[in-house]
This record gives sequence, structure tokens and C-alpha cells, in this order.
Amino acid sequence: MTETLSPAIAQDLPQPPTFATVEEERQHRKQRLAAGFRLFSSCGFDEGVAGHITARDPGRPDHFWVNPFGMHFSQIKASDLILVDHDGNVVEGSRPVNRAAFAIHSQVHAARPEAVGAAHAHSLYGKTLSSLRIGLEPLTQDACAFYDDHALFEDYTGVVLDVEEGRRIAAALGGNKAVILANHGLLTVGDTVDAAIWWFITMERSCQSQLIAMAAGTPRPLDHATAKLTYEQVGPEFAGWFQFQPLFDRIVAAQPDLLD
Repeated sequence: MTETLSPAIAQDLPQPPTFATVEEERQHRKQRLAAGFRLFSSCGFDEGVAGHITARDPGRPDHFWVNPFGMHFSQIKASDLILVDHDGNVVEGSRPVNRAAFAIHSQVHAARPEAVGAAHAHSLYGKTLSSLRIGLEPLTQDACAFYDDHALFEDYTGVVLDVEEGRRIAAALGGNKAVILANHGLLTVGDTVDAAIWWFITMERSCQSQLIAMAAGTPRPLDHATAKLTYEQVGPEFAGWFQFQPLFDRIVAAQPDLLD
């Protein structure tokens, strides 16, 4: 995965922050995570109690922050998040963890030590495309962010409650930024919480675009060279981080309590 944009694109843009202490970085990640849940709610990605986004703890890399089971995305604040270890124990917080969140995310974070954030939800177009058991095609500029950088996990066996299935999902994900879980939905990862959330939002929209194009006629994908070039422009981790920033600013301006 390309890690930085070309100098011509990245020139003079804000950069991901650095932190003086672990505590400062932890709070930053938790606030980004809370913002992600609020954005998922505003995008309509909530489906009952399904869905989870996680952030690796900067001081304890084998622990991650996640939403409490049964709490609506639209109500989550940074202080509501719970800390879970890779054995599924709630280390901080008084509410339970979604067992599917533990089974999937613990294995994804274990397999991808550089992945700070991971996002999964039962969004409408992602789960619809997943039922076709096909991947995203490079039909649009935005979809090219996933060109040769997403996988398909075809072995659906029910609600993921076993860490062994989580391991198989992580294996299917491999080094990609996303995986389509057949008959289930989408999962994205990022080197920052910001990127993981943005990749999910734009992947869901790309699934919607592809489904509309397929219903309207016969889509014409970009050729390999053009799709690869476009990927190098819109697919790097920095691009994912940067595109999340205006969304964060917007949701915080509208719902500042999420930072509490």
C-alpha cells in the first residue's frame, strides 16, 4: 500500500498529529472513534446493535477501544468507549463487549500490527454487494482507492462468535485496506482511526455506485494502468486520513458532546 501522496498533492497539507504523551494520543484516538460512530449513525450505517469500530490503544497494543454493546452509535461519547484485551476481557468500562466485535477485531488487530483502526457495519449497499460475492470494480475515481487493495471473504457461516472465524477473516484481509464479507458487509482498516473510518464510508458509497451502474446497464471499468495510477493518487493512507478531517470537523461542530 502506498503510504504517502506525491509531493505535488501532499504539499502544504496538514499532517497527522504527533503526541507528547501516551495519554494525549489515547484521548485523540478515542475522540476520533466517537466521531466515527456519530458519522456512521448520520450515514445510516446503524442496524440495531450490529457494527463496531475499534482503535488500538497506544500504550497497550494488544488492547483496543470499542463501542459498548447495545449503545446506539448516535449517543456514543469518548468516555463511553470500553477497553478490551485480546482475550475478550473488558479492562476499562462497565458495559459488555459485542462478542462479534471481539472475535473479528482482536484477530484483525493481531494480524495487522500497523492497523490502528478497524471498522465494520451492516451498511445497506455493502451488504447488498456482498450477497453477489463480487468485488469492487474500478468504475469511478473513488472506487480506485480499493483497486487491487481489497479482498473477498466468501465463507459465511453465521454470526461471527468464534475467534477462529475472526482469524480466517484476518487471513482473507491480508495486507489489504478492506475485505468484503460475503452475505455480511464490509470491513476496513487503517494506519489511523481516521483512515479506517473514511475507507468504510467511501467504500460503502462505491458499492452503491457500482450497484446502480449494474442496474442501469453494463458498466465500463477503467483500464488497469489508469486504475492503478488513480489508486496511487486516492488510495494512500494519508489520503484516507486527510479526507476524514472535514467530516470530523463537521460532526464535532454539530455534536460537540461526543468529545466528552
